[in-house]
Amino acid sequence: MPAEPVAPPAVAPDDVAGRTARRVVTVLALVAVLPALYLPGLRHEYYDQKIYMRAMDWWTAGHPLYDYVQPDRVQGALYFTYPPFAALLLAPFAQLRLGVAIAAFAVLTVAGVVVTTRWLVAPVLRRHGLPHTFGLTVAVLLVLAVESTRETLTLGQINMLLVVLILGDLLFAVPQGRRWAGVGVGVAAALKLFPGIFVLYLLAARRWRAAAVAAVTAAVATLLAAAVAPGDSWRFWTHELWATDRVGRPDYTGNQSLFGLLSRLTSPQDPGRLEWLLLVLLVAAFGLWRAARAARAGDAVTGLTLTGLVGGLASPITWTHHLYWFVPAVVVLLDTALDAGPGTWRRRGLLALAVGTGLVIVYGVVTFQDWGAGVVHTGNLVDFVVRNAYVLLSLLMLVVLPIRWHRDTSPDNPDRADTTGDN
Repeated sequence: MPAEPVAPPAVAPDDVAGRTARRVVTVLALVAVLPALYLPGLRHEYYDQKIYMRAMDWWTAGHPLYDYVQPDRVQGALYFTYPPFAALLLAPFAQLRLGVAIAAFAVLTVAGVVVTTRWLVAPVLRRHGLPHTFGLTVAVLLVLAVESTRETLTLGQINMLLVVLILGDLLFAVPQGRRWAGVGVGVAAALKLFPGIFVLYLLAARRWRAAAVAAVTAAVATLLAAAVAPGDSWRFWTHELWATDRVGRPDYTGNQSLFGLLSRLTSPQDPGRLEWLLLVLLVAAFGLWRAARAARAGDAVTGLTLTGLVGGLASPITWTHHLYWFVPAVVVLLDTALDAGPGTWRRRGLLALAVGTGLVIVYGVVTFQDWGAGVVHTGNLVDFVVRNAYVLLSLLMLVVLPIRWHRDTSPDNPDRADTTGDN
């Protein structure tokens, strides 16, 4: 006779109550820490969003869009620098009262954090049999604690909209071979130049159709903006696009790109542009090569993470609120660590790197430092590491971030497969 199925051991009520209490305390502790993390950032007073709204008022009053300028104590002067298509998206918000527009941006940003965190974390929780609701709650609170999220919220930035478009495309549409795959990346690239790096990623990963759709989508959106505002569009694409001085001081610590690192080491006026370009080409080639390997291995999360980090390093100006890409990097590190054998050096190393990265991106590089107005010199090794923490961490991730081979890591397919890592 077949053996009777063995019932799982009953969990004592005291154990259940204790576990529930520990989870509640963990969540409440994270919630209690958030105000202390956000308090320094509130000095921004939604500065970037106010530039958007005032620039839209200026534009709708009949003035040239890219003539708008606003004094800034750190950067000297700041302009509206987004492509004209972004202005079409932002213009309706200018019709709202400023407080309502700020609240709308904040709600949309938090919603974006919840949605994208679920996309990244839920498959990992399912694969490893971890508590779903508790795990997602903790993950969302931790992402809200990260400096890039805090800066996005307190400056009133649009970064999470771009992240939703990119992740939705690269985690769902592209792996599933949808006909509209590439549209999200294309719209994001039309709104802001940074996401254009993901078109190169699609090409490197040999996703020819998705890359073409992304490029065509970006072109159509750009032509739509040109039809509405031909003069401003011509000016942006022929002149303002190349005027990096409109964005801010490249040596400011908030600029966590290779160009920012070189500007802090040498001179913001002449950091060695040829050397910078050669370095960018080298970093981009290596990073996109690894990203393409991840895509071909079925590891979409690692592929898009490496690409985002490459974009941050290569762009002349990469503010701290642009660097969301450390969030999926931590998810990849933790997932790979959980797959490694218990007690192994590999697991310990990956967990240490994940925790260390988490601590760096929560503390940040500008939130608790007074990098204020004027030039701040990099006088010693400690200053160099602190002021370039995200640049150095990005370079490290390009080399060591594991590629999880032969696994579909999209949110639709939580099934486990071979998880041999690649470093």
